[in-house]
Amino acid sequence: MKIRFLFAALITFLSFTTAQTDKRLKGIEKEFNSVLESTKAPGFAVAIVEGDKIIYAKGFGYADYENKVPADANTLFAIGSSTKAFTSALLGILQEDEKLSLDDSPLKYVPDLRFYNDEMNNNIIIKDLMRHSTGLPRHDGAWYFFPSHDKDSLVARMQYHEPFTGVRQQWYYNNFAFLLQGVITERITGESWEKNIEDKFFKPLGMNRSKTMIDGMKNGTNTAIGYRLDDDRNIKKMDYYDIAGMSPAGSINSSVTDMSKWMMAWINKGKYGDTQVIPEAYVKEAMSSQMVVSGGFPSDEMPDVQFSNYGYGWFLHSYKGHYMVEHGGNIDGFSANVALYPTDSLGIVVLSNQNGSAVPKLIRNIAADHMLGVNKTEWAKQHKEELEKALKAMKETEDLDDSGNVKGTKPSHTKMDYTGTYENKGYGKFDIVVENDSLFATLDGEKVYIHHHHYDTFELIDYAEGKADTTQIGNALKVTFTTNTTGDIDFLKADLEPMTDAIAFKRTPNTLDVDAKTLEQYVGSYDLMGTEVKAYIKDENVLYVFVPGQPEYELIPTALHKFNFKVLEGFKIEFVETDGKIDQIKFIQPNGTFVAKKKVD
Repeated sequence: MKIRFLFAALITFLSFTTAQTDKRLKGIEKEFNSVLESTKAPGFAVAIVEGDKIIYAKGFGYADYENKVPADANTLFAIGSSTKAFTSALLGILQEDEKLSLDDSPLKYVPDLRFYNDEMNNNIIIKDLMRHSTGLPRHDGAWYFFPSHDKDSLVARMQYHEPFTGVRQQWYYNNFAFLLQGVITERITGESWEKNIEDKFFKPLGMNRSKTMIDGMKNGTNTAIGYRLDDDRNIKKMDYYDIAGMSPAGSINSSVTDMSKWMMAWINKGKYGDTQVIPEAYVKEAMSSQMVVSGGFPSDEMPDVQFSNYGYGWFLHSYKGHYMVEHGGNIDGFSANVALYPTDSLGIVVLSNQNGSAVPKLIRNIAADHMLGVNKTEWAKQHKEELEKALKAMKETEDLDDSGNVKGTKPSHTKMDYTGTYENKGYGKFDIVVENDSLFATLDGEKVYIHHHHYDTFELIDYAEGKADTTQIGNALKVTFTTNTTGDIDFLKADLEPMTDAIAFKRTPNTLDVDAKTLEQYVGSYDLMGTEVKAYIKDENVLYVFVPGQPEYELIPTALHKFNFKVLEGFKIEFVETDGKIDQIKFIQPNGTFVAKKKVD
């Protein structure tokens, strides 16, 4: 154990020493520190590999900003979607072992899988999952707001995810496609995706500090804490986000030292030392164009980016005349980028503990300019100028009300009428309740304040320590409640996926526990325009009504004297009390309200 730690420390020491002697990197740390300053990033780490050697590996800033704990080359960061190349490479190994073909249907290995329509079920192949060509948009709200540790339950949601185009018609990023690749691996190997990653990559590559689950960050040593910039550009700590069952799409936590070994394998045709970790044929295929991301000529702003394609878990571009294979990663509090220049035998990885950060790409480009010997762009200066322009524009417009709020409007119902359980089978389920005369929901264990915007549109505002974050008002996610023909709230709709219509969550009203003694007051015969309707109790404390010529209907209590039909949507009953006794039933249904008077024995 001590030898292993000593060896890891020696590699880091040697990389620092090499960095000082490699003339190509002269002055690079001054540029790196300029990026750290202009972006107000807490910290980052960067490593550069060439061939089978680490040329440079070092941390900048802090892994723990509050306690001023420095980041170094062995600090663990969340790499987010840079995980994707690991997941697809597992399928490359299975293909090499003749356990699957990338041209197979995913239904062959996950027979309980169903997509939204027959076109997708009949035509999607495994390659479509790997190159984002399924026709599905992201539908990220389905896992981000409704996480689950059960991968199969997340896959089951895909049946209800609406596509926006046909299969192989257009590239579009989709995390669920990578979840499904992980599940295919599990079904074939009989081992979890996590164990496959550890056995096939971490162990043979000696990535001894890398972890596949968030617990590795929470309980590990030398781990980075994630941060964000608030509206005033102050550094604020963020909680770790547990990606849970979506792990194949982005759960790996690693260091730049460990990720250097991963990059070495890719730029050496899949070999690390004498071990063929990734099949050579797959490496070539994965780093070759499989789908066009966007077409068009190079822009005036980026004349050296001459194409934008996708392989398997990799974006493909050109950079100043050099072939570049890269993938970023973003998850709460962390940003990453892993870049390969295969024809130059070069790899650069940058890991940062800043949310949605520009740091990884800026540091990558600075390092690439030095290593490739191309004309250098003043990336730090350019970013600083662009940032200053953006901040100035924001300040000029901060007093404008662009929320689209219609003043003076009110909700159509009382707060209690909006309560209930809301569910979309492709996303998840949540409850809305009334507390202290305010509406609240809980999403992913976090309490959310539902603030009225206008009419029946509300905003979901973060709520913590007994307070709502009022700075979000006007800019938070908006949801709209709809009403059915009987006047009840029936759906909540939210624009969670910009490529489809609003996602609709069906409301089920809250039910009450009513004992048999209370239900007795409703029992009896009622005259409905000459037809005798009966109300009676069965199964100890369940109330039913029976109309001649129709089946008996079970009633579900929702409020005092109010019931919904269990099997008929939009149909409900209200018993009317006069002088302390029930004497009428109101049948409220889409085609009108009908009153039946109670018969006196």
